[in-house]
Amino acid sequence: MKKIFKIYWPLAALLWMAVLALAVGVLPARAGHVAAVPSDAEKRQIIETMYVDYQKTFPEIPDMDPRPAMKQVKKRKMVFIDVRESKEQQVSMLPEAITVKAYLENPDKYKDHVKIAYCTIAYRSGKFAQKLKDRGITIINLRGGILAWIHDGGKVYSEHGQTNRIHVFGRKWDLAPKEYEAVW
Repeated sequence: MKKIFKIYWPLAALLWMAVLALAVGVLPARAGHVAAVPSDAEKRQIIETMYVDYQKTFPEIPDMDPRPAMKQVKKRKMVFIDVRESKEQQVSMLPEAITVKAYLENPDKYKDHVKIAYCTIAYRSGKFAQKLKDRGITIINLRGGILAWIHDGGKVYSEHGQTNRIHVFGRKWDLAPKEYEAVW
């Protein structure tokens, strides 16, 4: 056994030094490497791609892009229905949006309104619209959700007024424009 150790010791030491050099030289360089942050235009495209994929689960639900919704809100009776959780809504909401609870407590109040549901990226709002469609109520899904809304120039508000903070549900949806602070 001692003879084998004497023969292979230099090889083992050399191998150990190579592993150590690799760990000291390469790993810190990799750890310091930060992936490039997507531009706002790239983020907007990611949002659209994600939405198109999500939409496959509710293809019969009509949707509306944020820009036409912004224009129509001044011309027509519209109501935005925020389907997100309370902790998300506390960060910010679309102008004059109501919660699902407020809508469901008195849907007749909004009978003659165009109803547009939204969430972070329009998946949960699409599912909500699907449930109401099954009950005979037409809800339009805000294409790309609150993320697309702010990318397209829409404003969001907290209880203190206009804000640049937005709740994005989780890291995967951290796609807010650079002038916004994303929280989750």
